[in-house]
Amino acid sequence: MKTWIACGVLALLVLWPGSHVHAVAPSLQERQAQCIRPWPENPSYWQYRGAPVILLGGSVEDNLFQIPDLEAHLDLLSACGGNYVRNTLSSRDEGNVWPFAQREDGKYDLAQLNEAYYARLQALLDLALARNIIVQFELWDRFDYAMQYWEKNPFRPANNINYSEEESRLRNAYPDHPGGNANPFFRAEPEEENNTLLLGYQQKHIDRVLSISLPYPNVLYCMDNETGANPAWGAYWSGYVQATAAALGVEVYTTEMWDDWDLSAEQHRSTFDHPELYGFVDTSQNNHKRDQEHWDNLQWVRRYLGERPRPINHVKIYGADTGRYGTDVDGLERFWRGLLGGAASVRFHRPDSGLGLSERAQANIRSARMVDAVYAFERAAPGGGALRLEDREDDEAYLSAAPGGACVVYFTDGGAVRLMRDAAGPVVLRWLEIGRSAWQEEVRAEGKEIALKAPGVGPWVVVVGLP
Repeated sequence: MKTWIACGVLALLVLWPGSHVHAVAPSLQERQAQCIRPWPENPSYWQYRGAPVILLGGSVEDNLFQIPDLEAHLDLLSACGGNYVRNTLSSRDEGNVWPFAQREDGKYDLAQLNEAYYARLQALLDLALARNIIVQFELWDRFDYAMQYWEKNPFRPANNINYSEEESRLRNAYPDHPGGNANPFFRAEPEEENNTLLLGYQQKHIDRVLSISLPYPNVLYCMDNETGANPAWGAYWSGYVQATAAALGVEVYTTEMWDDWDLSAEQHRSTFDHPELYGFVDTSQNNHKRDQEHWDNLQWVRRYLGERPRPINHVKIYGADTGRYGTDVDGLERFWRGLLGGAASVRFHRPDSGLGLSERAQANIRSARMVDAVYAFERAAPGGGALRLEDREDDEAYLSAAPGGACVVYFTDGGAVRLMRDAAGPVVLRWLEIGRSAWQEEVRAEGKEIALKAPGVGPWVVVVGLP
């Protein structure tokens, strides 16, 4: 039997340099019950510490391990019911540290790692673990490797002592948006350019990351940020993470985040069609869509996954008055459509493109947790099954139904619909004013047709339960 270390840090002894981890871990059964993994009863959702869990989040930054007030920020997230953050392994912002040692002359030595970088990473994982927060890593962020950001990256030939442009096949300037994938950094793996020099330094960095992260039970792994790379790139790194974990007896789940906003595009099939390679999917780019289309696209993915369901994560909910990808209202609606629509995670993207952990984001996370406390989303399904909504306009209201007749209806901006049921027995209606995180007094109703009218304008949720 393999020794499981994925869910404990106390027994771990990391010997560095090198990437070998030695541990005397508790039994397989004890550790396996702790890890984040698909819930066996409904693999569209996650399980953590042996129980199903809905992941709700928002944060001020993407590379969260680099911010100075990390502990206070995680406390704030936890206080409003959040349990999910994104963490890119990025270093391009002011005050960030890079993973390689910098010499007195300003150049980097890629053969020497900067332990200050990895100490920050471990601090995030320690703080998150203590607060039952799930951390979704992104190993590579394409914006670090193009435009002005590339100019200070240690992998840029002019910035290190380890190779030249000719030796590395990397240029010192990539002035265009990284969406064009011009930098061959993202083609170093064996199936494409097999750039063993560059790949060795990439592996050195990721080996150190994994030596820290693999013992933690609360980490998910995404290969890239909204990539346009050849699928071989993400497949290589997913396989690399899984092989490193497997050698230690560790259970991990990986995904890739594609750039295309159209979830039916061929890019996304590289994730959807390969459950053996990617244990969950991330459809964050659908959160550029609005209204009914936004909901319909998520339902298309659920149908496409069909008999091989996996968790569908939304690590980035776009939309804020300050950004280019919709308004505050768009962001809030995308959050709730994702939640009722069957997503396993929903997290507000960082400002200025998202609401982050602003007061509005906190209120909506709090309200979502309040609903989840009385209605188990992981046991429900979007759309209603035996229940249905009548007199509904597009994007007016959305339905999630649980076994036994309970359901939740989300109203985007007031409105009224009829809930059609097979049974005529009594029900209890509990209305929640989302923006105030405030329950209204319970209302009783009965019959096969229940009139649902939001108590006011703005976003509302009603939980329909049996007395």
